[in-house]
Amino acid sequence: MSVFKFQAYDLVVCGAGPAGLMTAYTFAKMVGNSKKVLLLDKKEPWKEPIFCAEAVSTDRLSKLWPIDRSWVRGDISGIYFTSRKRYRAEFYSKNCGMILDRPKFHHSIADGCLNVGAECHFDTVVKKLSRNADGSWNLEVQPKGGEGETICAKAVVDATGPGSRLTRGIDCLEGIESGDTDLEPAIFAVAEGIEHSREHIELFFGSDFPDGYGWIFPRDGVEVNIGFVLGKNVSREGTLRKMLLDFIAKDYPQAKVKAVYGGMIACGQSTRPMAMCGLFKAGDAASCMNPISRSGIVEALLCGTIVARSVNEWLDAKSESERECVERSVLDRWMKALGKSHLQLQRAKAGFNSITDEQFDRAAEKLSKLPREKQTLFRIFFTVLRTCPSLIWKMRSFIC
Repeated sequence: MSVFKFQAYDLVVCGAGPAGLMTAYTFAKMVGNSKKVLLLDKKEPWKEPIFCAEAVSTDRLSKLWPIDRSWVRGDISGIYFTSRKRYRAEFYSKNCGMILDRPKFHHSIADGCLNVGAECHFDTVVKKLSRNADGSWNLEVQPKGGEGETICAKAVVDATGPGSRLTRGIDCLEGIESGDTDLEPAIFAVAEGIEHSREHIELFFGSDFPDGYGWIFPRDGVEVNIGFVLGKNVSREGTLRKMLLDFIAKDYPQAKVKAVYGGMIACGQSTRPMAMCGLFKAGDAASCMNPISRSGIVEALLCGTIVARSVNEWLDAKSESERECVERSVLDRWMKALGKSHLQLQRAKAGFNSITDEQFDRAAEKLSKLPREKQTLFRIFFTVLRTCPSLIWKMRSFIC
């Protein structure tokens, strides 16, 4: 007996991270009972480890999802920019951001999906995707503890994360975004006993974290998220885990590491199509992460909203040419929202990565002597530029 309500859906969303959840919610809310939407994931999104520092902009998030304090770990009022010699510049802006409890946050959106009529199965693996002669899609799925079966969809959204494999090897999708733009290694630990400010994020720059940066994000006043991301082509001795544990032991010898998580994250923006043949990409599967900050939560929510609206237009289109027009428009809509800014940051990335330890140290030392109210983001940026005049030339495509 099938666990699904139907054997055919207007839309099937694969992946229940922020992008997939937001796509299903937005689409179901728009269409009411006029169309059927199914959201699938291999595990419940509030029970899996979250490979993320969980920080978001309060202002940007509030425009996409109503904030509920039950899933907010705490508020952020500043950022410490710390050089290799541990000079620290501080950007302060009260309530500029917040730290999420991601499992609870995901649960909130999943509840929203159910409330607006989306059918959700968070124990189902999508094993294979194939296209029918009429243009619809077959999805071979395996519910946990159940028998494998095939369901049909007019449109599919791939929100399965960075380096998505779901759409590989399908002829009609050749050239579509694959979610592997600038995949970079990242690792973090949940730890106790690390001195930190509960209202600040701390970012570490320098040769200890080549082509990337380290971080400390507060969680609950006791635990922190401590980790780093490196450039994809960086050569290193030893494993990421060893590098992280060495970093913690050197700077925070009293720390107690409770858990370590790691993986590859998408850190770039491409210009490949985000939709073809009724298949739409969203979130990390669409390489929609900020290339320098590597932030992706709000980006995924925004991308899911754009994709949901595009899918609805695609389903209502009267001809193949209209559908193709909608598919081409998805990338344009994303570019207008954030993609163009991401491309500029991506062009500036090499310039940022070329700043030396000495230049970071000089800039951070100078800034650390200023009163906090004068350490604006513009002043921090300008001071770093002054210590590295060649960076202005290297970043010409970004600032022009």
